[in-house]
Amino acid sequence: MPRAPGRVAARFGAPRGKLMQAPEDVENIPGTWHPNTMATHLLSHGTGRPADTRPGLCLAPDATDDAPFLAATRMHEACGPARRSFAVWLAGRLTGPVIWIRPTWSADRLHAPGIADFAEPARFVFIAPGRKDDLLWCAEEALRTGAAPLVVADLPEPPPLTPVRRLHLAAAAGGEALSALRKGAPRSTPRAMRGAPADLPGPLGLLLCPGEGGAQGIETRWHMAPAHTDALSCTWTLERRRARALPPRRWTVHQTMPGESPVLRPSN
Repeated sequence: MPRAPGRVAARFGAPRGKLMQAPEDVENIPGTWHPNTMATHLLSHGTGRPADTRPGLCLAPDATDDAPFLAATRMHEACGPARRSFAVWLAGRLTGPVIWIRPTWSADRLHAPGIADFAEPARFVFIAPGRKDDLLWCAEEALRTGAAPLVVADLPEPPPLTPVRRLHLAAAAGGEALSALRKGAPRSTPRAMRGAPADLPGPLGLLLCPGEGGAQGIETRWHMAPAHTDALSCTWTLERRRARALPPRRWTVHQTMPGESPVLRPSN
């Protein structure tokens, strides 16, 4: 008698010995992984930085547990009422210019004193296209140049799969262009153009989407919301809602003083 689908072990909750099931248990069952194609790092439950070994931005490099991580040359999504705070926080963790793309008809604009709590406002380059179709086109061209380590597209709605795929390819091309520039740069080239060893190998793309998000094909999805307890408190709740090889997780983000890097701690 074939096994019932309900007996298939959960992806992340079953004991290690029970995680790998017979192929007939998981075939044609929506939402399950075939054991022959399961990534081996899903079975690692060790501590430290996420199993992802690609270069990118770790928001808590000194943490001993699974810290928020965004891979370079890939597209990520941020949603929630504090999604712009999340983007400015990322900018503060990087060096170099930040390209921020938003529709010209949008009434939501960044406030320079608010930016200064996380990053230097002078680093931001704002682009305001007049047509909705030009928003993603500008992001694609900005990523392709590799000129900025962070490209933010503040969108009125989540984009479909095909434009996101194009953005992934543009970010990868930007990494290749940046690598060629750094290899061919003479010693007289300013350090800001040569890049430091700790700099990202290519641009990091971030899509800001309203509500709960929903962009297709993104590498990770983050939700950030304010959790301030009083007028002087700077506290947020950060959730990792989607990642290709990691389960959802929640952190509490607290900034003790303006200009200081926020501190993360796991939240239940």
